[in-house]
Amino acid sequence: MSTKEHEVVSIYPFTEETREELLSKAGECVFNWSTKDGWPVGVVHAFVWRDGRGWITCGVHRHRVSAIRRDPRCSVVVSGVAAPNGPNGAITFKGRAIVHEDEETKSWFYPALAYGPYTRAGKEGEMSPEEKAAADGFVERLNSPLRVVIEIVPEKWIMLDSDKMAKDTAGALSDDERGPLLEADSKRMPEELKKRGLE
Repeated sequence: MSTKEHEVVSIYPFTEETREELLSKAGECVFNWSTKDGWPVGVVHAFVWRDGRGWITCGVHRHRVSAIRRDPRCSVVVSGVAAPNGPNGAITFKGRAIVHEDEETKSWFYPALAYGPYTRAGKEGEMSPEEKAAADGFVERLNSPLRVVIEIVPEKWIMLDSDKMAKDTAGALSDDERGPLLEADSKRMPEELKKRGLE
């Protein structure tokens, strides 16, 4: 799915290709939601990126499930550290969560999650019998009647391409690589500098 279909607020945005690479290579994210009394909460989740959406899983009895059924607005944070040999930087996307309990979704998601580490390492086709047995066992353990799959549909992107930031620091970033100047930098930063006598 194209970033053009969503709001992008980033001075150093990833290209669509590098964004997809980071998200596809990352096996972990932080999933954030709001509790009933308004507190923001986040937990680390194993993560699958597919069809322009983020996918995670947990037990239906977890508080996050009732929370997103009450208010589906949430966010996902993915660090380049979680994407071996991927782009440097980080991606946050705001979106809305959808809870799935159907077997069709579970049937593709569980193997994708279990085999993901081997796929990302480029060794799915050359897994040892022990590794395959471990992945198959993980699929079996995931297949619980209490488990749901959560789909997060992006609406707003906040990205930091660390390589672009380094190029900009070195004075080598072209204007077409740069994202639009944000209000935080164009308005609020000058106001704060003035307030502190640092104009």
